[in-house]
Amino acid sequence: MEQNIYLPDLITKHGLRRGLSHRTIKTYRQCIKKFFSICNKHPLEVNKKDIHDYLDNLIQKGAGGNTVNVYLNALRFLYFDVFNKKLMVRIRYSKTPKTLPTVLTKEEVKRLIDAIDNTKHKLIVKLLYSAGLRVSELVNLKICDLELDKNYGWVRHGKGDKNRLFIIASSIKNEIIDYIKQENLTNESWLFEGAKYNHLSVASVQMIIKKAARKAKITKNVHPHTLRHSFATHLIENEYDVLSVQSLLGHSKADTTMTYLHIASPKMINVKSPIDNL
Repeated sequence: MEQNIYLPDLITKHGLRRGLSHRTIKTYRQCIKKFFSICNKHPLEVNKKDIHDYLDNLIQKGAGGNTVNVYLNALRFLYFDVFNKKLMVRIRYSKTPKTLPTVLTKEEVKRLIDAIDNTKHKLIVKLLYSAGLRVSELVNLKICDLELDKNYGWVRHGKGDKNRLFIIASSIKNEIIDYIKQENLTNESWLFEGAKYNHLSVASVQMIIKKAARKAKITKNVHPHTLRHSFATHLIENEYDVLSVQSLLGHSKADTTMTYLHIASPKMINVKSPIDNL
């Protein structure tokens, strides 16, 4: 609708003012665009029934609870925060049941890395696992983000638009230094360059890991985030506390990090069965 063409700018303006991440703003813009492609009304003429009907239609088409809640949050943001209109829609849609994430054993991580022959690709996988980075964070790294003499680096504008520190493992520090020299990278270069002077794409990293998993004969569904899950779980197994792991992962809530306690091997975190004390 031509009369709604200003909505993306409004959502961006108010989203930035309220400290929303660029990713959240982009998601809200997409949700609102799709809503008005169905609801052929001026934004200020929309009522509760219009929103109810749209969300119900999403469910009928098979959308999951989490997806429906994203649309609901986007519409609430538009009316409450942008238009200052109390168009309260008090609906609770069931979220998709949470399942524990797939995690590789330490032996599987080693097999995955050993299956890669390309030096650059091997370093990508090593850094993803050793630092617990999201793939989007890894591909956006620049040389200036690395404090190699101090064994850490910085994620700039990560999830939630936050900056956070990540560890650089001693075992791969010299590999990174050698790689930077060999590639003649400057302070403003992407650590992992792709085509046309841009950074490596997320899809390329996904392909590297899928190919390595097949070669290593790992039957689990392995993707870049699997290495992040494995990093967190292995830290818990190595007896690091949840708050330390939470900080390294950049989680805003400890509850999110607590998931890895359910995955960590009880033996590795020194949990004894009560029967042993009978």
